Amino acid sequence: MSTLSQQPFHVVGRGVARRDGMGHVTGTTEYVDDVRYPGMLHLKMVRNPLVHARIKGIDFAEAEKVPGFVRALTAADVPKNVYTILCLIGVEPDEEQVLAAERARYRGEPIAAVIAETEAAALEAVSRVRLDLEELPAVFDVEEALKPDAPIVTHWGTNYFVYEGHHCRRVRYGDAAAARAGADHVIEGTYQNSPTEHAPTETTGCIAKPEADGRITVHTNTQALYFSLDNTAIILQIDPARLHFKGGTVGGGFGGKVDVITEPIATLAALKTRRPVRYVYSREEEMRVSSTRSANRIRIVDGVMNDGRIVSRETTTWHDAGAYSRHSPYGATKHAANVCGPYTIPNVSIDVHCVYTNRQPASAFRGFGVTEASFATEMQMDRIARTIGADPWELRLRNAYRNGDERPYRKTVEDATLIETIQAAASLVGVELAPELLEMRS
Repeated sequence: MSTLSQQPFHVVGRGVARRDGMGHVTGTTEYVDDVRYPGMLHLKMVRNPLVHARIKGIDFAEAEKVPGFVRALTAADVPKNVYTILCLIGVEPDEEQVLAAERARYRGEPIAAVIAETEAAALEAVSRVRLDLEELPAVFDVEEALKPDAPIVTHWGTNYFVYEGHHCRRVRYGDAAAARAGADHVIEGTYQNSPTEHAPTETTGCIAKPEADGRITVHTNTQALYFSLDNTAIILQIDPARLHFKGGTVGGGFGGKVDVITEPIATLAALKTRRPVRYVYSREEEMRVSSTRSANRIRIVDGVMNDGRIVSRETTTWHDAGAYSRHSPYGATKHAANVCGPYTIPNVSIDVHCVYTNRQPASAFRGFGVTEASFATEMQMDRIARTIGADPWELRLRNAYRNGDERPYRKTVEDATLIETIQAAASLVGVELAPELLEMRS
């Protein structure tokens, strides 16, 4: 044994106290909602009450009569009225407006912001804003959305994201159709998950405070501090050096607090009023309008031999982005790379459609794209085992990828350790594997 391997680790294999653990258990951790400033204003949102509507007019006359009303903001007040969530990593087009100007594409979409002296006054003023809306046809099912006569959600004329000229994210490896034709069994399954809310303990929010030197301090529970800062600067068309974002305590995120939704409008309100502004979601807003894990419909058709070898896989996935892209185009790409699971399948055809519907936008959520793929793949593996009368453990071990195997997206597997992991899992749950299965190695 080397001298290096005998040295004790400082972290691995040891109990290490979390940096923020003591604050959490003693109730002294400071969250965004604990921040208070003298003269702080409150921002609340006027939201679309319909699922799809053309905005013909906004009347603030009655709202302005509410004691404590300060001002309202509409799309005309936002310097660059479009979120730039994905353009920073080279995924376009940008299409979601900060405040909807011409058309609102899902129930709860923000149309105007109301700023008032108290939260109660802001809510009262919001209730008095009159919207002149023309209801438009809507679509909610991913396959219906791709039909030629479906209501169009996007502004570019189709209800799908375009990947390098294709209407879906495509992966082709070998000849899946030919391999299926020569298989002993053709086994098909369709799997679906519903949208899932992140349900963080602390709802999405921030507080923006103008400083005497012209900078703006933003207390935020974002999961992506500099991503949020850069996007806010682009939307407000100001020098990023003017923004001082303070984060670190998220209060639960899981991917749901990377969408840069509250910071730009709160910062704009602070610039317009020259006072601190608080914009924090209510629990109802968190549930109804914050992004979710996308709904996915995943259809898998496998060609399988009598000995359990999967020789072909053809997969079609409809990934429901909701009304706007957010992180869905990226999530669909991740899905395409993982929908074969950790198995070596020599012939693969994958189509992943990133589809737009009039649902609230979907976005990141803990392995988004991959989690749904894993669910469908493992359900399919159990379906195969039942159909051909195979042991599900053996089926997985026989098809598990090994070091040196090539994935359908042309990546060579390194340090797989999958077989060893399956063997260890079987041992932990008391499953006795056959000797030849225990002798397998990755």
